[in-house]
Amino acid sequence: MVWLHRWAGLVMAGFLILAGLTGSLMAFYPELEQALNPQYYPTSQDGPPLDLATLIERGESLAPDAQVEGIALQSFMGNTLVWVSPKNPDHPLTFNHLMLDPRTGQELGRRQYGVLSDGLHNLMAFIYEFHFLLGMNSYGMWALGICALIWTIDCFVGLYLTFPVRRKLKQLSPPLSSSALFSQDPLMTKESRMTRARRSWWTRWKPAWKIRRNTSRYRLSFDLHQAGGLWLWMAFLVFAWSGVYMNLWDTVYTWTTQAIFEYKTPWTELPDLDHPVTEPPLSWREAQAQGEQFMAALATEHDFTIESAHMLFLNRAKGVYVYAVRSSLDFEGPRRSFTKIFLDANTGARRLWLLPSGQHTGNTLTNWLVSLHEANVFGLPYRIFVSALGLLTVMLSVTGIIIWDKKRKSRKVSRTRLKSRNANQDPSALTLRRIEEPL
Repeated sequence: MVWLHRWAGLVMAGFLILAGLTGSLMAFYPELEQALNPQYYPTSQDGPPLDLATLIERGESLAPDAQVEGIALQSFMGNTLVWVSPKNPDHPLTFNHLMLDPRTGQELGRRQYGVLSDGLHNLMAFIYEFHFLLGMNSYGMWALGICALIWTIDCFVGLYLTFPVRRKLKQLSPPLSSSALFSQDPLMTKESRMTRARRSWWTRWKPAWKIRRNTSRYRLSFDLHQAGGLWLWMAFLVFAWSGVYMNLWDTVYTWTTQAIFEYKTPWTELPDLDHPVTEPPLSWREAQAQGEQFMAALATEHDFTIESAHMLFLNRAKGVYVYAVRSSLDFEGPRRSFTKIFLDANTGARRLWLLPSGQHTGNTLTNWLVSLHEANVFGLPYRIFVSALGLLTVMLSVTGIIIWDKKRKSRKVSRTRLKSRNANQDPSALTLRRIEEPL
């Protein structure tokens, strides 16, 4: 177990340090993004926003060479965002995000998201993508997903290693005290000595939760690593397993969740088409009308309140429109989960609907995991905690490296001393000892 924890930690250390440092900023991503790019946000909040289809039509007129993929009225950055791609693959665009004023349709800016070479306006976008992809696209996603899976398993290995060593009966029986030896106290039986020596499992585990002061650098590093891991164990497990979802969502996470709970997603319920949809028969405005109609019926059937329209997106690979709203079933927070309906892009028929809570147990648990990972619940105190947790993840990784390096050097010194002692011994004495040793 020690070997497994050691090498798992060393493999993960670099990834966790990078993820922790960037993740500490992600808890306040919308605020940092707006501070860096105030031009992407409307100055006035007066009046109701335009409907989604109207804003999409406005985006198409502003960028005639672009193909609109969807719109979010309030994206994860907090602004109104239109996703676009080139109509002609042979003529690439210089941008993939188009920001609009939701009340007037006026363009506020456009950019190629995450490309730091375009300027500092992409700094937070670059950090956001680096947090999930490490700058290596799908390779980085897989690397972080595997790292998150190892981290999940190692959470249990590390917890087990903090447990007190199980002592044998002979070890539980200490030698008689001098007073008992001379007085031969009849009460000092073997059982009474064992009872006196035996401490409860919880009592022996208690020191693992403490950080000692006025100690050596190595002991301090060890205590920070062990006690920090124990106090924050549940939070680390949540972030590790939610990291599996965010990077291995359609493989490991789906297989595991479906083995235990009812869990439905677009990638399990809606197969990809042989050829992606380019010009669907159902227009954006017709898709919005169908979405509004189905959502109203769904709200009546399941007794929830629709607060506002949020997103309209065309998934070309699966041939469906995704219509999402903010509802009373969503988790509270600046980046809430959403109530979604999936509509056939050819016929307008309802293919799938997903509620953020109360529908499928696996989906509810997954939405909680994502909301906890993205600091989307419990308000400002939890967001501060998540930001600090990123730095504490870095601390655990660094202290783990210090512990490993100290033990490596100690083992190296021990081997050197053993070789030196064997080299200085009389060869005849070694031969005599081998002869005298019983076979």
